[in-house]
Amino acid sequence: MDRRRAEERLMVALMIGSAVVMLGTLCWILAVVLVKGLPAMRLSMLIRTPSGGFYLGREGGILNAIVGSLLVAGGATALAALVAVPVVVYINLYARPGSWIAVWTRFSFDVLWGVPSIVYGAFGFALMLRLGVRASLLGGILTVACLVLPIMCRAMDEVIRLVPGELADAAAALGATRLQTALGVVARQAMPGLVTAVLIAFGRGIGDAASVLFTAGFSDAVPTSLFRPAATLPLAIFFQLGTPFPEVQERAYASALILTAVILAVSAAARALAGRSARHIVR
Repeated sequence: MDRRRAEERLMVALMIGSAVVMLGTLCWILAVVLVKGLPAMRLSMLIRTPSGGFYLGREGGILNAIVGSLLVAGGATALAALVAVPVVVYINLYARPGSWIAVWTRFSFDVLWGVPSIVYGAFGFALMLRLGVRASLLGGILTVACLVLPIMCRAMDEVIRLVPGELADAAAALGATRLQTALGVVARQAMPGLVTAVLIAFGRGIGDAASVLFTAGFSDAVPTSLFRPAATLPLAIFFQLGTPFPEVQERAYASALILTAVILAVSAAARALAGRSARHIVR
């Protein structure tokens, strides 16, 4: 009995320690970004594009990067969702349990999830060269969509697999088709997890730099077309940190603060939307 109690106390201590390390790391990152970025934060950074000499410490802002990041991540998330939802519905409600297509599809999700983002960037760049397409907002959207697609698919797949099979059986017994069951019963039951999966993919896409380095390009102007280069916040931070001017480096931390605030807002929105849609869940 004493040995069991000692093992339980040890495991509880390890779990508490892991939670403290995780929260401490988050607080440390937020503290560094706040301390170094808040003094350089100005309203002009949010409402102005870079002017002449911005990267030499002169006036301007990063409106181009903010808008570009939202367009790239938003477009990529929407495009990935259009592919992910039919795939996940098929392997869970149409394919036979344990069929080779479902097994290999899930295996593909796992492999693609582990591929580094720079590989997606290189793939997108090679494809654009093959097609004769220049670095543009469209190239960034397509590449980031490939990056977040396996993340979204795997998360949605796990959420749908948690839905009790009895609900689908009951809907089928009442005469509902598979599509009606998928959209009216399963999706409604799994809606909190599906919303979270989409917003997690958005947060992953908006914070990635390697995949858009050669595909989206960079521009000091707000993108007005899918075929124009688009700046993103991660690349703006990278370029500002690479300058030897302290003022510009401080702006890089301010840009990091803006990016962190966006990701935190997305996380908060995910929890809020998941909480609102949880009222439809059958307990």
